[in-house]
Amino acid sequence: MGRVLIKNVNIVNENRVFESDVLLDGESIVKIDRSISDPMAKTIDANGRYLLPGIIDDQVHFREPGLTHKGDIASESRAAVAGGITSFMEQPNTVPQTTTIDKLEEKFARAAETSFANYSFLFGGTNDNLEEIKRLDKNACSGVKLFLGSSTGNMLVDDEAVIEKIFRNTEMVISAHCEDETTIKRNLAHYKEKYGDDIPVKYHPLIRSAEACYLSSSKAIALARKTGARFHVFHLSTGIETDLFRNDIPLEEKKITAEVCIHHLWFSDVDYESKGTLIKWNPAVKTGGDRSKLWEALLDDRIDVIATDHAPHTLEEKDNVYTQAPSGGPLVQHALPAMLQKYHEGVISLEKLVEKMCHNPAKLFQIEKRGFIREGYYADLVLVDLNDPWQVSKSNIAYKCGWSPFEETVFKSKVTHTFVNGHLAYEEGKFPGGRNAKRLTFNR
Repeated sequence: MGRVLIKNVNIVNENRVFESDVLLDGESIVKIDRSISDPMAKTIDANGRYLLPGIIDDQVHFREPGLTHKGDIASESRAAVAGGITSFMEQPNTVPQTTTIDKLEEKFARAAETSFANYSFLFGGTNDNLEEIKRLDKNACSGVKLFLGSSTGNMLVDDEAVIEKIFRNTEMVISAHCEDETTIKRNLAHYKEKYGDDIPVKYHPLIRSAEACYLSSSKAIALARKTGARFHVFHLSTGIETDLFRNDIPLEEKKITAEVCIHHLWFSDVDYESKGTLIKWNPAVKTGGDRSKLWEALLDDRIDVIATDHAPHTLEEKDNVYTQAPSGGPLVQHALPAMLQKYHEGVISLEKLVEKMCHNPAKLFQIEKRGFIREGYYADLVLVDLNDPWQVSKSNIAYKCGWSPFEETVFKSKVTHTFVNGHLAYEEGKFPGGRNAKRLTFNR
């Protein structure tokens, strides 16, 4: 790695955009100053491009172990760094599931061998592994994940007594997928009676409805308040849920937080006609009104984090009737360009984008020395050209599954360089070679 000097760059960090140079030495940022000279350093002239902290994605499904025909830690982390994501937190619904400490450590060992981006994993809570959760060290991983509604992997936790015990028996962040299973089953039965298995996908947001989301998330939040648990709601998809969250206190003081994903900020129910099952997610993409409310809550700080819920499936799997087509889609390579598109449209500022994709995940999960451009921090950085249009096509997709819901979309901004712990992991469409990813550590 050695020393790298990034010259003439616009830094976006901590609610400021300012011109500076940045000097990296080994894994760290060692100096940030308006004019730095270092004849021993490899120099990159940014020519006025923009430097962001590396994106931290708190929710991805990289499909390893057990589902590696869809994606694996190597392929999907490689796609992530192409999109400026330098750290990820992967979910437990693999095969086998990450519901024991032994299985958790096996994932860490695999990531140490193959990952291009920094990594941590969420530990899966079930109806019968409370004792394992009690044994889990609070700094062992990024947190505990509960599926309070069924999704890919069948990890539904529906024993209310167990849920309360989990809430009372961990200091870690408890993240949850919130959808009410009874409501979903009732809605699905209604549409199956009418259409059989070939239900038009436009009814997906009526099957996995706003009511199902609100019933589950409001109930879980009430339990978190009762128990004092540190609770984080993944992938909000409805406007009505946004009123469950606060914006009158700093993030560091919040016990209950929320995330929104790229697809719920970009698509709406009108897109089912053209995209079909390619935009079938759980929770479902809902109405344009819901999308507007999510944006409103994101910008006024009721929603704290933007993530991807990256969840690749093959096109063959997606090309099925409604009841057989899996939910989820690949997003890590295109998340930052999509949000930068919203910057160009005047929807979100660069400072707010960095807050939600970099600073806040680091704060929320108490990640050590990441998420900010600061001297002494790890050199996780992404350089972007805000005015270099490009079109998403199969020829430039890095996902193992080989497709994207953004195909044919023209993005105005492009990721040109991604540094992971000072290592140039991605440069102008190429991967220079080698890896320098690390296990995320925490200050808890």
